[in-house]
Amino acid sequence: MSDDLAVMAPDAALPGDAVSDSRFGSSIAKRAELVAGGSLVLLAVLVAIILPLLNPGGATAVDASQSLASPSFTHILGADQLGRDLLTRVAVGYQISLTISVGAVLFAVIVGGLLGLLAATASSFFDGLVMRVLDVVMAFPALLLAIVVVALFGAETQVLLVAIGVVYIPIIARVTRAAALETSSQAYTEAALARGATRARIVFRHIAPNSLGPVIVQASILMAVSIMLEASLSFVGLGVQPPTPSLGLMLSQGRDFMSSDPWVIAAPALAILVIVLGFTLIGDGLQSWLDPKKRAIAR
Repeated sequence: MSDDLAVMAPDAALPGDAVSDSRFGSSIAKRAELVAGGSLVLLAVLVAIILPLLNPGGATAVDASQSLASPSFTHILGADQLGRDLLTRVAVGYQISLTISVGAVLFAVIVGGLLGLLAATASSFFDGLVMRVLDVVMAFPALLLAIVVVALFGAETQVLLVAIGVVYIPIIARVTRAAALETSSQAYTEAALARGATRARIVFRHIAPNSLGPVIVQASILMAVSIMLEASLSFVGLGVQPPTPSLGLMLSQGRDFMSSDPWVIAAPALAILVIVLGFTLIGDGLQSWLDPKKRAIAR
């Protein structure tokens, strides 16, 4: 017995140490995703706010002498075919993209969240009716549905916001409904019902707040997708109209110069990559943090 004990190394790793290291590594990974994503999004927001203030009117100011100027101290990202500063245009493009995307996702969360919550807690008839209508909306490709809405009502900022929001209402509604159904079966919800709490109090005091986690994760991911959708609409001419700069419109206008003057198209492409990557990392980090199933696997 003593010989067996002597064989063990004094600093041998115990199972508890391995579990602790796994939890620590998982926590660091989640924080790294959130920090990296938040930093990229914060950078985009600061660029969108500060640069237009430093160079007011620079996004639309035409200077023929600087046509297709390469990146320099005067034009850090270069200039487009009309001599307009690309960095300032990217900053204003961020303003447009973030305004439309944030507004669209908020619109989808409010409308879709209410529909999903009502579908999960109301009668089975109402649940079936809402879900079948949302299935019809989801049957249309997102870009095609947004194009139809914009073509009918015009390419205004408010119309773009609503068009993209309508596309995401079914997604938010389904996520909210699934989360609410799971929450309504929990013991604390049944206990509240047994204590005589009203149905409305249970829904808005217990079910709704405890169903927010998946909705927040989905909303952060949809932010990245909505930015790409807004850029796609602008690329085909159905987004914000000139001379107001938009990242998708800048890509469309600069594609004729991508071989000879690649910075014209590289600037908006890099800007889209940064903001989309930022929201994607935030969504992944939040999913790992808020999803109890993933937390259980990590443990």
